[in-house]
Amino acid sequence: MSKDKQTIIPQQYFAVIAVLAAIMMGVLDGTIMNVALPTLSQEFNVSPSDSIWVVNAYQLVVTMMLLGFAAIGDVFGYRRVFLAGVGTFIVASTLCACSTSFEMLVAARVLQGIGGACTMSINTALLRLIFPPGRLGRVMAANAVIVAVTAASGPALGGAILSIGHWSWIFLINIPLGLAALVLGWKLLPHNPPHKNKQQLDGQSVVLNAVFFGLLIYTIEQMAHDGFSTLLILQGIITVIVGITYIRRQLKLPMPILPVDLFRIPIFAMSVGCSIACFTSQMLALVSLPFFMQHSLGLSVAQTGLMMTPWPLATTLTAPIAGRLIERVHPGFLGAMGMGIFSIGLWLLATLDNISGVGELAWRMAICGIGIGLFQTPNNVTITTSAPIQRSGGASGMLGTARVLGQTLGTAMVAVLFHLMGNQDGGEVVCLWTALGLAATAGVVSMLRVKEHSPIQK
Repeated sequence: MSKDKQTIIPQQYFAVIAVLAAIMMGVLDGTIMNVALPTLSQEFNVSPSDSIWVVNAYQLVVTMMLLGFAAIGDVFGYRRVFLAGVGTFIVASTLCACSTSFEMLVAARVLQGIGGACTMSINTALLRLIFPPGRLGRVMAANAVIVAVTAASGPALGGAILSIGHWSWIFLINIPLGLAALVLGWKLLPHNPPHKNKQQLDGQSVVLNAVFFGLLIYTIEQMAHDGFSTLLILQGIITVIVGITYIRRQLKLPMPILPVDLFRIPIFAMSVGCSIACFTSQMLALVSLPFFMQHSLGLSVAQTGLMMTPWPLATTLTAPIAGRLIERVHPGFLGAMGMGIFSIGLWLLATLDNISGVGELAWRMAICGIGIGLFQTPNNVTITTSAPIQRSGGASGMLGTARVLGQTLGTAMVAVLFHLMGNQDGGEVVCLWTALGLAATAGVVSMLRVKEHSPIQK
C-alpha cells in the first residue's frame, strides 16, 4: 500500500462519518417526535390533532424541496448544500428547543425541514464522490445500518429523555451530532468533479417542483383521512395541472430537476420503481402490524412494541452482508431475492391466526427485516451509481423522493383500506396481503434488471 493511499483512506472514512452523522440526526429527529407529541400537546395547550403539525410540517417541507436542493447541489456543489443544510438544522434545532409558543415551534420545524432536505437530497451523491464504485456497497450498507438502528432506538431514547428531562432536550441532542458533521464536513468533504458544460439552475422548475410535490403529498394524505369532497377534488385537479406543466418543462431542459433524463436509463428507472413499491409495501406492513398484533393476536401495547424490534434488527444485520455481496452478485438478483424473502415473511404474518408464544411472531418479523436489508442496499447503490457522475445529485434526490412517496402512499393505503373495511375485523390482514402483492411485483421487476449491466461491477 502506497503512502498516498495510507493518507487518503482515513480521510475517506472521516468524511463518511460526517455524512452519516447528518443522516443520524435527521432520522433521529423524525422518530423521536412521535413519542413527544402528547407532551407537546399538553405543553402548548393544543389538541392532539393539531400537535401532529409538528411532524407534518417537517415532512412536507422535506418532500417539497428534496429534488430542488439536489439540483442546486449539481450546479453549486454537494459540499456547499450539505454544510448549509447542517448549519440550518443546528440553528432550527436551537429555535425548536427555545420555542415559547406552538406557532414558533412549527415555524422552527419548517426551518428544520429545509435543513433536512439539504442533507437528505445529496447525501448519497457525496458518498459516491468519497468512495469508488466497487466499495460503495459497503458504505451504503453502513448508511442502511445507521438508519435502521437510529429509527429503532429513537422512540426509546425519546421516552427516556422525557422521563428524566424537559422536552427541549429532544431537539438539543441534535446539536452535538450536527456540530460533528459540520466540522468534519468542512475539512474533509470533496468538491464536485469538474464538468465541461456550465450548468445553470432553472428557478421556475424549483418552484414548480415544490408546489407539485407539496400539493401531491397533501392531497394524498387528505384523501386518505377525510375522503372525497368538492374542495379536495378541485385540489386534485390543480395538482394534475401543475404536475403536467412541471413535467413538460422538465422534458425540455438539459439538466432537469425531476431527472427525466435518468429515467431513460432502464436500470435506473426499474430501480426507482422497485424502491417506491418496496417502501409502499413496507409502510403498509409497519403501520398495520401494531393493529394486527393487538386486535387479532391479543398482544399488549408493551408486547407490540417489543415485537416490532426484530424487523429493524434483522435489517441491521443483513445490510452489511448485502453491501459486500453487491461487489460480486448482480443487484437485480439480490433485490429479487430480498423481495422474495420479504414476501414470504408477509405471507407468514398474514396467515398467522394465533400464537403460542411471542417467539413465533418474532422470527416472522425477522424474516421481513432480512428481506428488506437484502434489497435496499443493492437497490440504493444501483440508483446512485447508474447515473453519470455529474448527475449524482439528481439520482440522490430521486432516491429520497422515491422513499418519501412510497412511505406516503403506504400510510395512505392503510387509511383507505381500514376505511373500506369499516368496523369489520381483518383490515390489517388485507393490508398485509396488499403489501405482499407489491413486494412480489418489486421482486419480479428487480429480476428483470439482471439483463442490464450492473453499474457497480465495472
